[in-house]
Amino acid sequence: MSDFHSDEDDTYRDARTFEALPPAHGRGFARTWWGQAWLKALEDTALDTQQLKLGRRHARAGAVGAVSVRPGRITAVVQDRDRTAHRSDVLVQELSASEWDRLLDLVADRAGHIAALLDRDMPPQLVEDAAAAGIELLPGIGDLEPSCDCEAWDHCAHTAALCYQMARLLDQDPFVLLLLRGRGEEELLGELQERSAARAQAYVPEAAEAPGGVTVAESGVAAAEAFAAQEGLAPLPAPPPRVEGVGAVPALGGGTPPAPGIDVPALEFLIGNTAERARRHLAEALSGWHADTPPPAEPTVSEDAVRLAAAGPPDTVAVRLAAGSGRDAKGLAAAVRAWRQGGPAALAVLEEEWTPGAEELARATTGLAAAWEDETDRPRMRATRNRWTVVGTGTQLRLGRDGRWWPYRKEQGRWLPSGPPDEDPAAALASLTGTAEEPASG
Repeated sequence: MSDFHSDEDDTYRDARTFEALPPAHGRGFARTWWGQAWLKALEDTALDTQQLKLGRRHARAGAVGAVSVRPGRITAVVQDRDRTAHRSDVLVQELSASEWDRLLDLVADRAGHIAALLDRDMPPQLVEDAAAAGIELLPGIGDLEPSCDCEAWDHCAHTAALCYQMARLLDQDPFVLLLLRGRGEEELLGELQERSAARAQAYVPEAAEAPGGVTVAESGVAAAEAFAAQEGLAPLPAPPPRVEGVGAVPALGGGTPPAPGIDVPALEFLIGNTAERARRHLAEALSGWHADTPPPAEPTVSEDAVRLAAAGPPDTVAVRLAAGSGRDAKGLAAAVRAWRQGGPAALAVLEEEWTPGAEELARATTGLAAAWEDETDRPRMRATRNRWTVVGTGTQLRLGRDGRWWPYRKEQGRWLPSGPPDEDPAAALASLTGTAEEPASG
């Protein structure tokens, strides 16, 4: 591998900055296997376990600011409990040019690796194939080099906190690791597309002209023979580029009066919405996980009305959707707000009140107890079925049937969804900012 970036090198091909993540009370920092491998490299390297523990505490409390990621280095400002700010860096070796050539050739030869990366997944086989080619993608012992203005010689609490927060970013997007190793997503995908296209072209057989002027390949391979060959198969081309948007919706007026009973704006809205759904289905069909994922359940009439309303139809259509779904205007607005937070699951949490069974209640109680390390920080809550209202505030947590916690706030006398769900109740509650009404009841 090549040397670390020096501080004098201020020109980077790529750089990404991630906003500060919310507090992570009571939850692990890595949920993917590659995020866990990152943390193992940290924990196997650091000599002072007390600094690691303090770093975890800093990260859980949200003391790590925006994280800047560029080839060879991650940087963030980390605050101590007394608000003293420290600039912390962690350096990682970049891959050399020859290592990148070998890695890109390897990935281009396996379309499944490309599809997995596009789906924000890092298959273990990719890392194993890279290791077999002499390329270490994931860091190991001693590969995370700390640098902090607190002048600690080993991993201090600040660099440890940065590493724990970095694990959460890696969970969300493995391209962040590849950026650290020297290639940004756009550059990497461009190079892969060029290599895949070149390989596909190399396997195009020479053509000859058959009688009658028809051009045919001079030779071919029987399907059974090609399947049996395995090793001799040509690599699959790169997946087609994603369709980022749909075309303009046609204007249906055209100077001709519509037939009686035809609502032209409503029809144009449905055409556009259908095109967008088709684009989304196509993107899902091209994803690596599509074949192993069961199709989602068909939405009910009520759910479909909310889905359409969430797409922003004309006012006349929204009124009809509200009436058709058995809701008033405020009820539909609340349903749309929930839908935008999490689709059918979020809508069910808004409109369905249920009583957790003994097992679900035990898990919920344990999760609430573990979410706050310090009992003095734990808010006082009043539980009503699957809803936990924070006493003295207009905030509430609702437990979904999937075990996730959904934050709610009382606005103008009505409980409304106020953020995405989280498996950690403290993190969900931390997303509720600003003032809220004191609730009259749960």
